[in-house]
Amino acid sequence: MHLRFLAVLLVLSFGVAACGGGSEPPASTPATQEPAAAATATVDPATAATVAGKISLEGTPPANAPIRMNADPACVAANKGQNPTQETFVSEGGGLGNVFVYVQSGLTGSFPAPTTPLVFDQQACRYHPHVFGVQVGQPIEVLNSDATLHNIHAMPKTNAEFNTAQPIKGMKTAHTFTAKEADVVVPFKCDVHGWMNAYAGVLDHPYFAVSKPDGSFSIPNLPPGSYTLGAWHEKLGTQTLQVTVAAKESKADANFTFKAAGGAN
Repeated sequence: MHLRFLAVLLVLSFGVAACGGGSEPPASTPATQEPAAAATATVDPATAATVAGKISLEGTPPANAPIRMNADPACVAANKGQNPTQETFVSEGGGLGNVFVYVQSGLTGSFPAPTTPLVFDQQACRYHPHVFGVQVGQPIEVLNSDATLHNIHAMPKTNAEFNTAQPIKGMKTAHTFTAKEADVVVPFKCDVHGWMNAYAGVLDHPYFAVSKPDGSFSIPNLPPGSYTLGAWHEKLGTQTLQVTVAAKESKADANFTFKAAGGAN
């Protein structure tokens, strides 16, 4: 019996060694290689340019409909009984806010993603921010600041769709987009509260901005060159503009005008 037991142990030991059970991989296993990366673009601060401008709204924008939150007492309490609105149309002094402005074409090379997470919050039963940009590979920290159930349902076309529930106040989850989005902008919605929505521009470079309520925007640290800018609004569509910036130039006339056609869109 002892001899048979020793023989079994020897067989098992040989099998573990043959399957690479140790901490080192078998000598015949080739090392894993990362795919070749595109040349990393570098921007010389001494020559970097800035493109800025204003998004104007021609005509009277439609009124933002009030949000009725009576179905969720936590949402009513968070808004102190008021009926807030989503920020679909944000206009100040003839400007148009919440427009996603980005370099559509003209860049070369690859741009490392920021390691600092972008915080996407659910507060007072609304998404904050309503429109934002994020770079491929940059972490997004999704936070629930409300004492009620929310979910984050992202509906991209290029990236993988995700739908994450956060039932507890203070919950955090992380998501990362792995590819430039074909349609540029990814819509988000909450399946629990139908009025909650947001939009994320997903790009493989950092040259984007969201216009302020007065319509102003600025895209700094841009390499000198010729570019096509895109300006996207969730109801008014996308416009493009050709711009050329020289070394150290600050161009402030990259302006767009959207028409609200008497408020009917």
